[in-house]
Amino acid sequence: MVSEKGPYTPEEGKKLAMKVSWVSVAVNLILSLFKLLAGLLAHSGAMISDSIHSASDVFSTFIVMIGVQISSRQADKNHQYGHERFECVASVTLAIILLETGLLIGWNGLKTIFSGGRGDLTAPGVLALAAAVVSILVKEWMYWYTRAAARKIGSDALMADAWHHRSDSLSSIGALVGIAFSMAGFPVMDSVASVVICVFIAKAAIDIFRDAVNKMVDQSCDEETLERMTQVILQQEGVLGLDLLQTRLFGTRIYVDAEISAHEDLSLRQAHAIAEQVHEAIEEAFPMVKHCMVHVNPREDEKE
Repeated sequence: MVSEKGPYTPEEGKKLAMKVSWVSVAVNLILSLFKLLAGLLAHSGAMISDSIHSASDVFSTFIVMIGVQISSRQADKNHQYGHERFECVASVTLAIILLETGLLIGWNGLKTIFSGGRGDLTAPGVLALAAAVVSILVKEWMYWYTRAAARKIGSDALMADAWHHRSDSLSSIGALVGIAFSMAGFPVMDSVASVVICVFIAKAAIDIFRDAVNKMVDQSCDEETLERMTQVILQQEGVLGLDLLQTRLFGTRIYVDAEISAHEDLSLRQAHAIAEQVHEAIEEAFPMVKHCMVHVNPREDEKE
């Protein structure tokens, strides 16, 4: 994921990510205690389970914080290209947790459906219904809040955590449906909703996992970004053509290798100045570019 806005320095991005993460931890702790209390008072097993889900989100947020903390470290002797890929590791870990959460929700739903809905059919109280509504609103707000920060700084781990908030919101929707239908005399609908929710959560987890893995194996930028880079390079004074443009995603950052054409009669100093101008233009136009390497090829005639 490339930063939507900028420029954000690694330190600024780290501060924003940590701020959002601490807000997430506080909200999840308060929300999980509220839902646990509501579940106990209203005799709702669905709400008690949902409170445990919210509490588990605290653990996933700490994974994000660790990933952001490590990935923002400066390059050192043993990691000369930096530590950005550690954020991909955090994203993969969160994707696995998210997938496990979705599958568990779906499996429990299927077990209840195939058992004919047998079990404790005690209708829960209105407090459990209200708690489910509060949970949906709060977790959906947390999804958009975390998502906005993730897009600003281009953080895959933070985006994965945003989707974890969305999974909790979907889980609460399942709890809401189950509680409502239980109160109306149709408890099996809780399980049907759980299976549908499982599919959405599993898809989000797979997308996060695929994106993180692609960035760990040096995938190139998308075509739109490459086209914008090409335009920026060709607009620079002294550049006669673009012979080669290669990019690779290194965690949340981008490395660029470009070969440009310049007039063959230029001095080494002049050719270097053009290359440096291209280098600076790319890094200014694309804040997520960590480094741009520019090679100059001679061209006989400017009209060619």
